[in-house]
Amino acid sequence: MSHAPHNTTTTQPPTGPHPRRSWAAMILALTAQVLVVLDISVVNTAMPTIGHDLRLGSSDLQWMVTAYLLLSGGGLLLGGRIADLMPRRRVFMTGMVLFTAASLLSGFASTGAELIAGRAMQGAGAALMTPAALATIMTTYSGAQRARGLALWGAIGGLGIAAGVALGGALTTWAGWQAIFWVNVPIGVIALVSAGRVLPRGTTERVRLARLDVVGAATAVTGLATLMYTLAGTEAHGWASPRTLVGLGLAATVLAGFIRLERRAAHPLLHPHTWSIRSLVSSTGVMLGVTGLLMGTVFLTSIFLQTTLGYSALGSGLAFLPLALTLVAGTHLAGHLSGHLSGRGIATTGLVVLAGGAALLSRATATATYATDVLPGLLVIGLGAGLVFVAVSATAMADIPDQHAGMASGFLMTGHEIGAALGVAVLSAAASAAGALSTPDGAAAAFERGFVTAAVIAVAFASLAVLRMPATRSTGARMHLH
Repeated sequence: MSHAPHNTTTTQPPTGPHPRRSWAAMILALTAQVLVVLDISVVNTAMPTIGHDLRLGSSDLQWMVTAYLLLSGGGLLLGGRIADLMPRRRVFMTGMVLFTAASLLSGFASTGAELIAGRAMQGAGAALMTPAALATIMTTYSGAQRARGLALWGAIGGLGIAAGVALGGALTTWAGWQAIFWVNVPIGVIALVSAGRVLPRGTTERVRLARLDVVGAATAVTGLATLMYTLAGTEAHGWASPRTLVGLGLAATVLAGFIRLERRAAHPLLHPHTWSIRSLVSSTGVMLGVTGLLMGTVFLTSIFLQTTLGYSALGSGLAFLPLALTLVAGTHLAGHLSGHLSGRGIATTGLVVLAGGAALLSRATATATYATDVLPGLLVIGLGAGLVFVAVSATAMADIPDQHAGMASGFLMTGHEIGAALGVAVLSAAASAAGALSTPDGAAAAFERGFVTAAVIAVAFASLAVLRMPATRSTGARMHLH
């Protein structure tokens, strides 16, 4: 087994300081994940109200989502590398300051430009905070504690998407759309005060700016941001439009250039040997799939509930609470199954269950009712997604050395962010081909086609899990990046 690269600047202690502080560090890291994931979906329910109050058109409203995804999804690899080069506590706190300040400013926004700028700043904070938080769990804990932390991290990755819709609807209705941003502020302030006390300091050498691959970072951010921007616009412009085709081609070209650059870089942002870590790469692929399916489910079901069944925004949001509850149940079940099945087995089982839930939803018609035609499918999808999120989060990080935990965290969560954008884009395109989403009958036909597509995609990702994820949770030898 090869040794750690001599130019690595960060070596984090394997255990936390004091037991109470140790648990507090995990809670703090998971809190950051809650804030980041909630902000992917919480805005969607409030968009009509924001558009009315700020007099924004649909394209401006879309930029509220796109600006966040551009900075968060595009910057995660860079944030992960920074978390390996600098003290993770400092990176975490910097990200939290940006995220909290941006949340405060977004709530006070009086124009669309101010709100879009605030959302972009939130995304930049998330890109720093997320990999630093996951890397903290990886390097502070070991054994059962680490396994529990990774399981909770995966669970929050799915739960935040489902719960965010309900929370956004409730806050917007009862306290105004500003509350969806201001609710982050006290949580962020408490997290900042706590971080200085409970996060481990680690032992990190003084950072040399030359050790940050600036050209690689700029190329990665440009390529990923282009991809996120293109995916976010497919709903409005279509997959066959020049805008989409040119955007996808440009993103592919830039990202291919990034991979070539990293092969020659002295201190690569993403080491080429990363692609040989089967547990990380395969789990990130499955993470992309399950996140996309869950986001697509929320998107299509929201339209169906409001357009076909006549639900209000609040009612539609609250309709997702059972999905959130069964997702929690799925994470608990994954914990029990982990003693009997590998991560591959749990992820495959979850994806098959998720496919069954999508098949149930595809049977809903224009005369459907929530209790008999929508709720059963949501419950099954939540259970399956809970199984998958836990399995892939634990498997992805199983063979990662502590000094590369930030890079691996950024890689995994990039899959999560791309999946969120890709899922809505693919399922909305499939649904729109069957009917107009703006009419009750059209939305019902679109709902059916969309979830037939979701079931097929879930089976495809189950096959990916079987073929590519390792049979055991760890290969027994920690993969090393030279």
